[in-house]
Amino acid sequence: MGFILMYDITNEESFNAVQDWSTQIKTYSWDNAQVLLVGNKCDMEDERVVAPERGRQLSEQLGFEYFEASAKDNINVKQTFERLVDIICERMSESLDNSDPTVTGAKQGPQLSEQPQRSHQDCAC
Repeated sequence: MGFILMYDITNEESFNAVQDWSTQIKTYSWDNAQVLLVGNKCDMEDERVVAPERGRQLSEQLGFEYFEASAKDNINVKQTFERLVDIICERMSESLDNSDPTVTGAKQGPQLSEQPQRSHQDCAC
């Protein structure tokens, strides 16, 4: 599971809400949820009120990767989603590599063999 936590670089209030949103994600989602922090509207540099350094610093505190993007101008949009998918796939692979069926409670399925099953010719069904 993954989340893109996005704030508006031209709006201090949206940046200040990131901490609360992060807490909600940690409270209500899976333990292994992956999150990226994205400062949106990087095309509006003249109206910026949240410096990139503040975004990076907050992302480090929260343990998230950081991007700046512009949905309007399609800057870093694809890269952000691709990175989130990459992180999710990496974590899933690590989880599968480290899983022990006896610990996770996973049941082993039927074993395949090249021997055909014997037919029960005496069966009345």
